[in-house]
Amino acid sequence: HVQVAESGGGSVQPGGSLRLACGVSGNIFSVKDMNWHRQAPGKRREVVAGINRGQTKYSDYVKGRCTITRDRNTVYLQMDRLKPEDKAIYSCECNVEILTDGLGSHDERLWGQGTQVTVSS
Repeated sequence: HVQVAESGGGSVQPGGSLRLACGVSGNIFSVKDMNWHRQAPGKRREVVAGINRGQTKYSDYVKGRCTITRDRNTVYLQMDRLKPEDKAIYSCECNVEILTDGLGSHDERLWGQGTQVTVSS
């Protein structure tokens, strides 16, 4: 059984900061690329940032304000200078190599439940 769990959401004032974390645990061999997405009320889900083999990428609307880092099977999203339009549910999506019975494994993209970020004065 493999779990993906986010933490670190909350409510801050405009200009504030939050640090989100997402950990992968369970019967896994490795975690490959890890990505953060967000979905605001009434809007489509969008990619925020991703990290793969040390290479990072950011969407234009968070570039310069967010930093994605990784420590083993945990990915972090440091968000600074938050704006009201950053309010959304932030979800982690990971490409996980899962161990199967015997000597096998398979890749699977897994999602966490999401964590709420609210930015308001």
